Amino acid sequence: MPRKFYHPRYWPTWFGIAILRLIVLLPWRWQMAIGKGLGELLYISLPKRRKISDINLRIAFPELNEKQRRELNHKHFVSLGRGLIEAALGWWGSEDKIKRLSHVENLHYLEDALKEGPVILLGAHFSSLEVGGRMLAQHMPLHVVYRPHQNELIEYLVALGRDKRYGKAIPKTRMRDMIKSIKAGFPTWYATDQNYRGKGSIPALFFGVEAPTNPGTARLAKMTRAKVLPCITVRLLDDQEERKGYLIRALPPLDNFPSDDAAKDTLRLNRILEDLIREFPDQYLWTHKRYKRYDSEKGDFYRDFAIKEQPGRS
Repeated sequence: MPRKFYHPRYWPTWFGIAILRLIVLLPWRWQMAIGKGLGELLYISLPKRRKISDINLRIAFPELNEKQRRELNHKHFVSLGRGLIEAALGWWGSEDKIKRLSHVENLHYLEDALKEGPVILLGAHFSSLEVGGRMLAQHMPLHVVYRPHQNELIEYLVALGRDKRYGKAIPKTRMRDMIKSIKAGFPTWYATDQNYRGKGSIPALFFGVEAPTNPGTARLAKMTRAKVLPCITVRLLDDQEERKGYLIRALPPLDNFPSDDAAKDTLRLNRILEDLIREFPDQYLWTHKRYKRYDSEKGDFYRDFAIKEQPGRS
């Protein structure tokens, strides 16, 4: 442990980590109740994020009326609160507890694909993704690509936990490491469904509206000759919120992928994710600016919607 992490400025982080470690010891139903309360608090205390989520939902689900959209947004924040608890469960939960909560659907698609060669798991930012990675790693060594956390202590501990629980955790900037893992035959989880305005970004339709998108999945598949197989993790709760656990759903590998058209491939992946998101809309991450564009002169959804709702504006 680097000595700098004992500095007083990290003490609040240590306190939060200690609380999460204690919550992980509680029964799962209690954890979900705490996560729900945390989500309610986030919904009240984060008006800017709540607004971003609302705008994203307006774009993605124009058929919803205001009441339906507000209810979905509220459910989304509850899911976010539970997702924080689930991340801690993925990092520090016992093997037996993780196994009891795990329900795997169509894992044979992944097992059969691995027998034929390298595999890239097409992921998406659902709120239960962290615990899902832990569950999938119980079946096979799993390499995951992730975005490093801004808090250095959290980044250190999370990376340490992922390397221990999974086969390997790869920061998204280390392209060579991704390629090595894929070519070595490790199923490698990779999600490109967040706003991306870096080099090579493509304006691909996402729920019918252009969003800056990372075409990296198709490019990695072409470089490594890997099959691309969609795989997501979602929370299972009935109307009474009785104990259910988590579903890991694998879909068949994509045929004729990648093609020679990166834009066409990226759009195809977006449409696959759209179908999955529509099935579990509250569990997808809506609080980031997915539709923030390259050039503000073309318009800014997050600014324009806010202006329209100001008093005196039509």
